[in-house]
Amino acid sequence: MSTITTCYGDIDTAIMARLAKIKLLAFDVDGTITEGGVYLDNTELEFKKFYTKDGYGLHHLNKSGVICAAITGRKARLMERRMAELKLNHLIQGEWDKETALTNLCKQLNIDLDEAACIGDDLNDLPMFKIAGVTACPHDAHPYMQKIATLVMDYDGGKGAVRQFCDLIMMAQGKLNYDGGPLE
Repeated sequence: MSTITTCYGDIDTAIMARLAKIKLLAFDVDGTITEGGVYLDNTELEFKKFYTKDGYGLHHLNKSGVICAAITGRKARLMERRMAELKLNHLIQGEWDKETALTNLCKQLNIDLDEAACIGDDLNDLPMFKIAGVTACPHDAHPYMQKIATLVMDYDGGKGAVRQFCDLIMMAQGKLNYDGGPLE
């Protein structure tokens, strides 16, 4: 097996070749770009903690030309705010059929499913995993997700997993150095 050494360790050359073709990154919310906890008050308020390094990774990946889209079964107004802050234009909320959501989004954007990557942490993300060209999960994902993912990230959900995946895509596409530093 041939590998490429990155700041995240050695990555299989074949996987890097697949990442080089990615045009869309679909990501789950709870447990993937957040730690998975949801804070509810006695009214209708809901709180989630977002890791700014994951946000920067998504923003930077999107800015580099890879479309980033959240696909989540829950609905939360705060996701609209977070997506706007990151300048990400595709948010699909309240959709439990993630296979259909990803398929429809790819059709809308004229992107082949093998050009789509996804990252998710639990069994509700399986429908996306079945059809995406490359899949990843956080280090603390459900054991079955770790078993079937193309890549298991070194970091937990809401604590850098998404940033690592974004960086690997940009490295594979020649938009970021393998050491994690910017191109010169």
